[in-house]
Amino acid sequence: MYTAHFGLNQDPFSIAPDPRYLFMSERHREALAHLLFGVAGSNQATGGTGGGFVLLTGDIGAGKTTICRCFLAQIPPHCHVAYIFNPKLSVLELMQSICEEFHITLKAGHAGTPTVKDHIDALNTFLLQSHAAGQSSVLIIDEAQNLSAEVLEQLRLLTNLETNERKLLQIVLIGQPELRDMLARPELEQLAQRVIARFHLDALLPAETSQYIGHRLAVAGHTGALPIDAKAMQRIHKFTRGVPRRINLLCGRALLGAWATGESRISRKVVDKAAAEVFGNEASRASGFKHQRLAFGLAGLALLAALTLLGWQFRSAQKESQALSSTATQTPQAETPKGAASEEKRPAAPAVAAAPLAELPSLWPQLPGDINAAWRELAPDWKLPSDSTDPCQAAGARQLPCYRTSNLSMPLLRQLDRPGILTLQAAQGPAVYAILVGLSDQTATLRLNGRLHTVRLVDLAQWWRGDFATYWQQPTAYTAGLPDGSTGPAIDWLAKRLSLLDAGPTAAGDGTALALDADLRTRVRAFQRARGITPDGQPGPMTFMQIDSATQGQAPRLITEPR
Repeated sequence: MYTAHFGLNQDPFSIAPDPRYLFMSERHREALAHLLFGVAGSNQATGGTGGGFVLLTGDIGAGKTTICRCFLAQIPPHCHVAYIFNPKLSVLELMQSICEEFHITLKAGHAGTPTVKDHIDALNTFLLQSHAAGQSSVLIIDEAQNLSAEVLEQLRLLTNLETNERKLLQIVLIGQPELRDMLARPELEQLAQRVIARFHLDALLPAETSQYIGHRLAVAGHTGALPIDAKAMQRIHKFTRGVPRRINLLCGRALLGAWATGESRISRKVVDKAAAEVFGNEASRASGFKHQRLAFGLAGLALLAALTLLGWQFRSAQKESQALSSTATQTPQAETPKGAASEEKRPAAPAVAAAPLAELPSLWPQLPGDINAAWRELAPDWKLPSDSTDPCQAAGARQLPCYRTSNLSMPLLRQLDRPGILTLQAAQGPAVYAILVGLSDQTATLRLNGRLHTVRLVDLAQWWRGDFATYWQQPTAYTAGLPDGSTGPAIDWLAKRLSLLDAGPTAAGDGTALALDADLRTRVRAFQRARGITPDGQPGPMTFMQIDSATQGQAPRLITEPR
């Protein structure tokens, strides 16, 4: 859901490899150049003598696989490639995998189980034939830190396959930093001496982190300035240490967090919350000491400021109370149209005991798949019968028609501030329905068979796509698509409620009720624009419900959850 909120076409921070999102920093380009140098060394056309090892190391998530994909895309067509991505193999299994990758078949009629020597002989024959045809061969082993010493020694022996002029096989080892430590062991000194090129891929610098994020957002459709504050960007680099995969995880969760709270920019606070969810205790350790030191340093200043502010607030409250009392005696109470909700301020939503945090998939089997069952579950909030065969027909008879929308955003849902039905749907499978009764910054409270369950908004976002349904108090004589010049109780209700927000007129100059004219439509547009509704000037159900919520009407409210 957050993609639309930020004007994106798709998720920019998926950890799935997508060549469109390829970002090559200076370090990535240099690492790629080292790999291509190794291949050039095995290329007869360039006069290379071939052979030896090329070594690429880097931390987890630093982009080694990205480099490898670029490398494979640029290998010349006359070069045979064998790619081993699971190197936890025995020597025999390794030789079998290499022959399979090079499409080498053993000699027909071979008796018994093929041995390591049988595979080496077949490989040698293949390499000699390729050499005679002017072709070269490269073996790439990913996650090479998992290779055993025995397998590494066998790889060293494979580099002995040669002619009088050149080596026949180039081997590229890609792995984590411990691969360098392995090759530094005395027993592997012979292999280490055959490394002709090596490169360690460091993490992104702070400026590169910002460029990386901007690049991925741009590919996903974002235009304009980055929706991330400068301080938030600094925090992202600190928590991720410039590792691309960690950046993807943190930024994806930060976008979800901002969407869940209706924010249009990623702040430092949002990043800190996202880091706590993604990295857990690691994020706390990264920021805890600094915050503790700052807290002690500012404690005295905060106490002094609090005492000063307390006295100022007391004097301001006295003045405000006097001003409100004066206004209340001078401003008459707006008349309540027949059938409309009362102008009296709604009581605050009740606080409830914290429901245990639940995983949404665990609730899925209990959620109803019948929308009418969900309407019946929601009915008591509006003091409607919960046993109607057709709940919407029964509610419509009481001027509480059912309303459904398919494009509600989280900010609009918060502003609407009323219980309703969320349509949830997995990628495959039928829709189910959940009764939303509460919202906090990070969680939603669902009611299921009379019991409350708290779920994370970031988890809810995976299955909710904006479908929302609720009952709404329809003003008397309301009809859909009110034409210009409309009058009556519904327009009176509209004018009176808007006047509480914009201090506009509630009657025409001659004292008659207002009509839905150009001036009133302009006021409606202004309200719609301020609330994030399409500003078409047409007062429909969403506009009426948002006005009711903004003016503290009598519709049920979402409960307040403990923060």
